[in-house]
Amino acid sequence: MSILILGGNGQVGFELQRALAPLGKCIAPGRQSLDLKDAAAVVRLLDELQPSLIANAAAWTTVDAAEKARDEAFRLNAELPAQLADYCVSHSATLIHYSSDYVYPGDGDMAWRESSAPGPLSVYGESKLAGDEAVLTSGADALIFRTSWVYSARGHNFMKTMLRLAREREALSIVGDQIGAPTPARLIAEVTLLALKQQAEGRLTSGLYHLAPRGETSWHGFAQAIFRHAEVLGEALRIQPDQVVSIPTANYPTPAHRPLNSRLSLDKVEQALGITLPDWESQLQLTLAELLEAA
Repeated sequence: MSILILGGNGQVGFELQRALAPLGKCIAPGRQSLDLKDAAAVVRLLDELQPSLIANAAAWTTVDAAEKARDEAFRLNAELPAQLADYCVSHSATLIHYSSDYVYPGDGDMAWRESSAPGPLSVYGESKLAGDEAVLTSGADALIFRTSWVYSARGHNFMKTMLRLAREREALSIVGDQIGAPTPARLIAEVTLLALKQQAEGRLTSGLYHLAPRGETSWHGFAQAIFRHAEVLGEALRIQPDQVVSIPTANYPTPAHRPLNSRLSLDKVEQALGITLPDWESQLQLTLAELLEAA
């Protein structure tokens, strides 16, 4: 099997290269060899490689910057997935695409289901929703995984930023009224591999699935857990978990609006795959251990 991984240098893309290697040859072109903003370049690559599986982990992920770069965000988050889906339809290939909790309006306190009405609050959310809809209506053999608060032991993410700040400061103020589930890229890749195996056996149908760990927390709670588990692992920090102050989103204005409720129902994916997803805090412990052991 020839596997094309887009966004291979990112958090999810890196983990996909490790997870999907047993399935076949993985090709993950970097930015220097493939400009994903160039639709013609993408066509040339697809014609050259003729992949039978495409894992699209590429995206415009700078949420605030998207407010002033709408065209660029829509190119990567909407037009590119549509382009990949069209290729998969015409070449009988499979597409894996990753989406975001930001497609939902973020109100209430109930977990969003795959059937919940979307209502993005930002250009980023609008672009991700447009990409999802393009893939779903294309007729492609595609799996879409909507996830939340992605982080890993590499790249730039909240966990690594918090650890850096905790070595420098004795107090921090973190938003406490946005609720969701921090999702490690490693878990996304592992579930993707399981889904592909079950799909090949005819036990999983194409479509949209939520993918995140069980449980919920706030960014404030996430930060406290990062510091608590880092200390257990022997990391010397200047700040203590109880020195992290919880503040409302209103006190931390950003160009793009963030959803307050990013809870995702996991019933569909767990039933489809016959699994129980792990809780977010146990996943944090594993990811922290990976990061600190490599340091």
